[in-house]
Amino acid sequence: MPEKLKLSRRQRFLPRGRQLRGYGLDLALFPISALMAFELRFDGALPGQYLHSMEASICILAAIKSVAFILGAVRWGHWRYTSANEVVRIVVANTLGSLLGAPLIIMLLGSNAIPRSIYILDWLICCLLTLGARLIVRLVVTGRKQDRAEGERTRTLIFGAGAAGMALVRELLQNGSLMCDVIGLIDDDPQKADLAFQGKRVLGTGDTLGYWVRKRDINKVLIAIPSATGPQMVRILKLTTDAQVEYMMVPSLGELLQGTELGKQIREVAVEDLLGRTPVQLDLKLIRQRIEGRVVMVTGAAGSIGSEICRQVAQFKPLAIVGFDEAETPLFHINREMANRYSDITFHAEIGTITRFDTLNRVMQNYHPTVLYHAAAYKHVPLMESNAFAAVETNILGTWNVARAASEHGVEDFVMISTDKAVRPTSMMGATKRAAELLIRSLQPVSFTKFVAVRFGNVLGSNGSVVPIFKEQISAGGPVTVTHPDMRRYFMTIPEASQLVLQAFSIGKGGEIFVLDMGEAVKIADLAKNLILLSGLQPDRDIEIQFTGLRPGEKMFEELNLQDERLVLTSHPKIRSYVSHHNPDIRQIEAFIGRLEQAAERQDISNLLLTLKELIPDYNPGSELLKEALSAMPTQTFLGKLQLPYGQSQYSGTTKFPPTAIGKSSA
Repeated sequence: MPEKLKLSRRQRFLPRGRQLRGYGLDLALFPISALMAFELRFDGALPGQYLHSMEASICILAAIKSVAFILGAVRWGHWRYTSANEVVRIVVANTLGSLLGAPLIIMLLGSNAIPRSIYILDWLICCLLTLGARLIVRLVVTGRKQDRAEGERTRTLIFGAGAAGMALVRELLQNGSLMCDVIGLIDDDPQKADLAFQGKRVLGTGDTLGYWVRKRDINKVLIAIPSATGPQMVRILKLTTDAQVEYMMVPSLGELLQGTELGKQIREVAVEDLLGRTPVQLDLKLIRQRIEGRVVMVTGAAGSIGSEICRQVAQFKPLAIVGFDEAETPLFHINREMANRYSDITFHAEIGTITRFDTLNRVMQNYHPTVLYHAAAYKHVPLMESNAFAAVETNILGTWNVARAASEHGVEDFVMISTDKAVRPTSMMGATKRAAELLIRSLQPVSFTKFVAVRFGNVLGSNGSVVPIFKEQISAGGPVTVTHPDMRRYFMTIPEASQLVLQAFSIGKGGEIFVLDMGEAVKIADLAKNLILLSGLQPDRDIEIQFTGLRPGEKMFEELNLQDERLVLTSHPKIRSYVSHHNPDIRQIEAFIGRLEQAAERQDISNLLLTLKELIPDYNPGSELLKEALSAMPTQTFLGKLQLPYGQSQYSGTTKFPPTAIGKSSA
């Protein structure tokens, strides 16, 4: 190891290969510039009296400038990467060489040894030669790279003349293997019109894109505006689609930091770009403090959110991750992925269902998790309307099992993934998630475990979400089905949602419901149109959009918090917190669980809805469930009970485990 370190230090100072050639060229330019200064000063007729002084001066200046270039850290042999910073270094090094050389010549040869104008001429000529040599080599190298690139080059326009656009022009000009012939740039800032960057002119604004595509026979447009908002990206997408030209996206700074070369990371425009969501900035230190060296358990680990939580958690060096799920094949895939990508993190794949308390008890007894992310749930709204008992068994009774087991086995932090559909629910899925929020809050006063819930909206690209469905419909030639022209939903990406879940957990103290900043609600119809545009097609011309009407349990608009929930700021700008000082009573919740179990066991939809309504007064069951309930119970009796506020009904039944015992065994 010391020999390798010693060798690397030596390599820092000893020029090799092209560095040596560059050093030799600069060393030759120093005496040439001094000689040319003498020739210019005396018009090519040097008097004999200055011959000795000239020879000595040339040697002194060449030696001093060599030292100045070393002190100035002027790089040798990297001419094609010469930048404005390098130009400044070269000028400063030349200036330093002249300022040190002149006094030395005067001291050694005398003040009248050479004319003073020689110093100024030498400085000017040396700057021109050292900079000019680099410029020539840069042009030659760039030209050779382009000549060596085989095949037809793509005539390219760059949309965006900002910093990203300039970096892209430079990369495309230097990297001939990308096979792009940059014709010009487009920018919506009229003040940039006719400006030239790297010899490439800004041709006009975005409104002129179609004209320039046709006039210059453009094959591809590269969109170099990583900071563009959603509406801006939609407009650009419309312009490129109307121009009937291929388009691609330049990555953001965050994406660039994960790779090496800009040119290799040019990608297709994604639906996430159209939302215009800025990357999440996390407090990595705080998250690491809560995860590093601990065992983390994730229920629903094979799902979209659960698997991404596993990936995010692995970056903070936990002692182990326990992935718990009943879906065998997806769990197999995430197990393989974790073994390949995070081989230094132990991942335990455990198959089981959260509806079995004994299975959860066994897993937690084996691994003793400190942190638990509860992502296992049924989430499809219309499907849960027709499978209400399955929704209750998993989302409510399953959550109760996980929360109890976590509390009994000393889990320190319990994080439940909730949804905006839990706010004033109109669906069975939303009602069960709201009930799950209340369940874990009831455990907080009687448990050492810190229970928090994180509430957010739709996740782009998750299993069964609207985006994959739209893509399937588009690839099949349409039609794309949308429930209603005015339906709106909140969206965020899977990584963003998972990262904010980790951040919310790190700042949770117990009992909070965290609400993530979802940005502006997006019209589903607009999302469908934008996806059609992304496919290079035109809405209603190439792909028809059909409106089918609201499905069972769906709302036109989702909300993120109740009217009586006062959200407060947290330490993270994208996370709000709701803390209730009136947690549900544990004994009432246990009685509520007992009644739900009875209703589920008897498949009694009427009592199921009544029980949910008593716990969640603002729950409005869907019409299909109401019809089913009315068919099983007299109408007046059912409707009369349905209006009962929470707390009016007298709960009955025995307490299944004393609240005073919850979590005490781990103390």
